[in-house]
Amino acid sequence: MRIGVEPENLAERAVLAMGQVPTPLLVTHPVLLLARALMVATKYDMFEVLAPRALDAAGVANRCGTHAGATKTLLETLAKAEYVGIENGRFLLTPLTRRWLLKSSPRSLRDSLLFRFLEWDWIARLDDFIKHGTPLDFHAMMSTDEWQLYQRGMRSLARLAAPETVRRVRVPKGARRLLDVGGSHGYLSVVFCRRYPQLRAEVLDLPAAVEHAAPLLGAEDMGDRVVHRVGDARTEDLGHEVYDVILLAQLVHHFDAATNRDLVARLAHSLRPGGVLVVQEISGRGERSGQLGGLSSLYFALTSHAGSWSFEEIASWQSDAGLIPRKPLWFRTLPDTGQQVAVKPS
Repeated sequence: MRIGVEPENLAERAVLAMGQVPTPLLVTHPVLLLARALMVATKYDMFEVLAPRALDAAGVANRCGTHAGATKTLLETLAKAEYVGIENGRFLLTPLTRRWLLKSSPRSLRDSLLFRFLEWDWIARLDDFIKHGTPLDFHAMMSTDEWQLYQRGMRSLARLAAPETVRRVRVPKGARRLLDVGGSHGYLSVVFCRRYPQLRAEVLDLPAAVEHAAPLLGAEDMGDRVVHRVGDARTEDLGHEVYDVILLAQLVHHFDAATNRDLVARLAHSLRPGGVLVVQEISGRGERSGQLGGLSSLYFALTSHAGSWSFEEIASWQSDAGLIPRKPLWFRTLPDTGQQVAVKPS
């Protein structure tokens, strides 16, 4: 899947085919405005206000505490992008917005869009990163409120991947214990344990992550079946042949190859015979990776100390640890995302 310019009529299609459209302009300036417009509308709860009924701009502004004229301009802009509709001077939500941006939607990306305000500032530092090569240590930069927003944003994205994540993993028969490494909010563990009633999970993460993610996990009402465990996966004693399933989702992009190789070896040591190690990542490297994967690789390079890894590289770490890698599984619902699963020999 690609980000690009989509013509709206035959004339535009022809000009685009002839290479006469200033594509670099169109994928920068308008995209920035559209992204910020969606973020601002979400921040001021305009979509929530429109959820029960259609309203004119003055009605939306009155309920959101915003300027009526500016609100009208914003909503008219979002109408052109099909996030709202207009009927008789009133604005209403489209199915697109109801599906993805309302709080009540099971696929809501609302918290992810609010998290974009933090990422906006991080991405603005890309020029310094390219010049000096020093990535952001964003975990050390965040305030309490930002940490909470970060956890909600990460959980929002995890909800998108959760159904396919659980469906793709072949949980060993009789599995009892799952370790979710770097899982913070614990949502993936919650979904696994709801599908497999005999399963219990520990969510291992750093102290600050656990502190700010604990309310999110507590709200799932899983009791002692899904619990937090404070620790650093790179140094924590995880025991020998303790877990049936180990989930390592969206974490290896934080570490260099040597650290990841050591981490996978340590996880393999704690895996029971017949158990599975699931490494789930957005892959920005390798033949199957596309434009979005490449952008993710740049993002992780900026915000972490490593960047994306190919599934071939991940499989090599698994092999070195004595595991048997399976073929990578590419997700259908999330572009350039997939799993590299390995099994511990019985």
